Amino acid sequence: MRLYTVKQLAELAKVSVRTLHYYDEIGLLKPAFIRQNGYRCYGRDELLRLQQILLYRELDMPLGNIGAILDRSGFDMTAALEAHKTRLEQKRAHYSQLIGVISTTLAQIKGAQTMNDETLFNWTSESKQAEYEAWLIERYGEEAHDWIDTSRKHIAKLTDVDRKQAMERMEAIGGDLARAYQTGIAPDSPVILPVLTRHNEWVAYMWGRPCSPEAYSGLAELYQTTPEFSAYFEAMAPGFTEFLVTAMKSWAANR
Repeated sequence: MRLYTVKQLAELAKVSVRTLHYYDEIGLLKPAFIRQNGYRCYGRDELLRLQQILLYRELDMPLGNIGAILDRSGFDMTAALEAHKTRLEQKRAHYSQLIGVISTTLAQIKGAQTMNDETLFNWTSESKQAEYEAWLIERYGEEAHDWIDTSRKHIAKLTDVDRKQAMERMEAIGGDLARAYQTGIAPDSPVILPVLTRHNEWVAYMWGRPCSPEAYSGLAELYQTTPEFSAYFEAMAPGFTEFLVTAMKSWAANR
């Protein structure tokens, strides 16, 4: 087993010697042992722990919280790495969205292509996503944590093509529902049940799990009470939000 001095580990991990000394002082990263000459020595276990510390720091987690997690009984290194991987894949997907919007906007400005005004803001805000997740937890309790985790992992695995196709499906469903509203069809009419079923299936696909009638009705409430959702649906047709919410709740009640 190879051993590293403080200086060698600092160079390997691209941190300062002072940082490693500080981690030792606060008990976050102790050396494997200290030689008689006072040199700290670090082995494989310490390298893996340092990797975890630096990965959590990438997520802006305070050192005190990191220590509590790593020292927790039953801490699973493999599970922690999987969680890091999922979070970074989500960030990659988020940045991919932003790059796509910026590239399309640049092309439009340069006259290479046209774009709808709505696509100027066609990305999911991480802060808004956090608000939606908080709403789910408040409404459904701790069980919602598992739902959110499942959805995150599912979304992270989708390719850009998968996401594009999913959004095209949603646009088609939304268009069908908006046309039903504009032609005067009642929100509880059997005529639109197949379209609402398609919408429910789309939601289930995006969540990575079935969307129960209760959850679907809850989603309708989220649409109704969240300004961003309401603005999106009202842009499709004035008054469409109320129609959609009523239709979704009617569909759920009959299931």
